[in-house]
Amino acid sequence: MTLLKYSLAADDNIIGDIPLPGPLAKYGSYNEGLVNFLNNLIQFLIVIAGLYAFVNLILAGYGFMSAGGDPKNVEKAWAKIWQSLVGLLIIAGSFVLAAIFGWLLFGDASAILSPKIYGPE
Repeated sequence: MTLLKYSLAADDNIIGDIPLPGPLAKYGSYNEGLVNFLNNLIQFLIVIAGLYAFVNLILAGYGFMSAGGDPKNVEKAWAKIWQSLVGLLIIAGSFVLAAIFGWLLFGDASAILSPKIYGPE
């Protein structure tokens, strides 16, 4: 029993060091990994939203060119073009607003865009 107490009381790691798997190593320790993962997920969703708006804009332009002078089809194409441009503006504006609020609240423009979590380490 004393041997078990001694080995547990020492700062030896009983199990040993377990390295993170290769793809997960870039996410850091337990107090950094979730933030990095969420940042990557948000960036991915923003890229997908931008690509969707761009493809929608191209399809709307094609619809405008193929409207053939029909006022109803031209109006639908203009509405789709307008909505695509507003979507792109919202995507770009979200970065600008996040930088402004980060600068006003934390004194750092990238505080909201790339947050840091300070843990007990």
